[in-house]
Amino acid sequence: MTKLEVSKPIVLIDSRGPRFSATLTAVLLAIALTTQSIWLISFQLVVFAIGASKGPQFTLYALIFKKFIKPRLALDFESEDVRPPKFAQSVGLIFAIVALTGLITEVTLIFTIATSMAFAAAFLNSAFNYCLGCEVYLLLLRASRK
Repeated sequence: MTKLEVSKPIVLIDSRGPRFSATLTAVLLAIALTTQSIWLISFQLVVFAIGASKGPQFTLYALIFKKFIKPRLALDFESEDVRPPKFAQSVGLIFAIVALTGLITEVTLIFTIATSMAFAAAFLNSAFNYCLGCEVYLLLLRASRK
């Protein structure tokens, strides 16, 4: 690093927060998928947009976690770097944009595929604590360093 480069500090978050958010996301996407609700997919798009731009710790789901869930959990927790979940939010945002486009253009197959893929990723994180978007981020990071 040269003298002109400034390193950004790594932001750490409670690793339980993204899993809680993934649970809410999976529920919302399941309902959106079955109802083809433009409002629900639009709402989730906004959540993903906030998570992708500011970080997942600034979404409505994170606020719910911090206010109502975290105070009832053990004080000690594993922290994690915010960058992989933020990348995962970006991937979710892309799927939500595609899903919304499918609904607006009345190509429900596009909506169904995009929403199902986002649901599958959220479900993996919620049920098995496996963040697919985070793993893709880490793979891309390793590949960029070679």
